[in-house]
Amino acid sequence: MNKAKRTAVIAGNWKMNKTPAETTALINEMKPLVAGADCKVVLCVPAIDIPAAVEAAKGSNIEIGAENVHFKDSGAYTGEIAANMLVEAGVKYVVIGHSERRQYFGETDQTVNLRTLAAVKAGLTAIVCVGETLEQRELGYTETLLKFQTKMALTNVSAEDLKNIIIAYEPVWAIGTGVTATAEQADEGNGFVREAIAEVYGKDVAETVTVQYGGSMNAKNADELVAKVNVDGGLIGGASLKAEDFSVIVKAASK
Repeated sequence: MNKAKRTAVIAGNWKMNKTPAETTALINEMKPLVAGADCKVVLCVPAIDIPAAVEAAKGSNIEIGAENVHFKDSGAYTGEIAANMLVEAGVKYVVIGHSERRQYFGETDQTVNLRTLAAVKAGLTAIVCVGETLEQRELGYTETLLKFQTKMALTNVSAEDLKNIIIAYEPVWAIGTGVTATAEQADEGNGFVREAIAEVYGKDVAETVTVQYGGSMNAKNADELVAKVNVDGGLIGGASLKAEDFSVIVKAASK
């Protein structure tokens, strides 16, 4: 991390877990454990849990995010949620383009871009996910793919709007598998993302963008990962469902 140039952010991605009642209980358990953190603390929760999460997080340093957003303001899109709906509900962040959305729900680089533009326009901070599969890595396409996905996601995003965007490098082969990229691999992947931003916006701007690592960061490996210069925090899956584990990661990013 380089806190002199950019903000460290630890964001939990709960995926499809926790009822509203469980959400309240977990956030109440987390609040004293992450109080005073020297990094941003975000919990991205299922849509049904947002009201409970916002209420439970009041008065704390925890900010609430959503796990997806539609690119239209309104319309016949059954089951979708617009950016202005999230804003009115008290949401500050939104995860866009997670590999599970790409794999299971038809997300493409084009729709990631549209969702990103809609989120930023509404005043949300977009956590935009990019990452390669194991096959793509083994074929040597990691740099090419990460740069392509990053640039596609940021199409028509101004340098000013870039202040409200976080990129999360999540190697698909290290999500929910228990396999974690080495600290060096994480730093390299995040570095490719930063290089892509520099190629479009210039190096000075790229140095201000928060780039998270999002592949099975946990309480045991967080210290080593966030010590790398290009790793500005993490997008945390399973470990964000356990208050103690999540707090250890927050503490690592607070050093």
